[in-house]
Amino acid sequence: MGFINTLTASFKANVSVENAVYMKKYMKDKFVFMGLKTDLRRSLFKLAATEYKDEVKEHPRELAKQLYGMPQREYHYCAVEILMKELKNKFSKDDINLTEYLLITHSWWDTVDVIAKYLLGGYLQQYPEETLSVINRFSSSDNMWLNRSAILFQLGYKKDTDASILFSECLKHKESNEFFIQKAIGWALREYGKTDPDAVRNFVFRASLKPLSTREALKNL
Repeated sequence: MGFINTLTASFKANVSVENAVYMKKYMKDKFVFMGLKTDLRRSLFKLAATEYKDEVKEHPRELAKQLYGMPQREYHYCAVEILMKELKNKFSKDDINLTEYLLITHSWWDTVDVIAKYLLGGYLQQYPEETLSVINRFSSSDNMWLNRSAILFQLGYKKDTDASILFSECLKHKESNEFFIQKAIGWALREYGKTDPDAVRNFVFRASLKPLSTREALKNL
């Protein structure tokens, strides 16, 4: 595909070994990097996407999966950004399978949190009738990142947040010893606290959450 070839060529032309070492270390040595800082990566990505805008618009899912199959982390970021733009308000029912694939593949907070908010959250806003079944399945999974996503998916919902789902997910996972779950609970509650601070404050005081979750939830209240 022309887009992938062009993007790859421009990325390779701008590799920074020094940056790559630092970025890999920052991500706990979990991924290989080309050393492209965010602004440069997005600039190169935008150039390629503009040049091949028809290809990107017509084949976003295929391109995203191809990019996600590449080892360097920068390609994974591009894959998510393609889907965020091209699928917004245009999800198909089957896109929940692609979203789940992205959440459980090359999983770490830097991609999972974006996918949870913009892809999972966006999908369920378009198909609200799927919310309970999807969130129950993700929340009951043995995969911690699916659990985290079930807690975080309403981050951008504000007044449209279903507080009963949010609070239920927090209670379901409140005994977890996973740092990323405790942090997600606090983050999700803190964000909803901007919309309904009294509800969050009352919930936290009743819920007996882990100290990290409590601190994060009440940070701005």
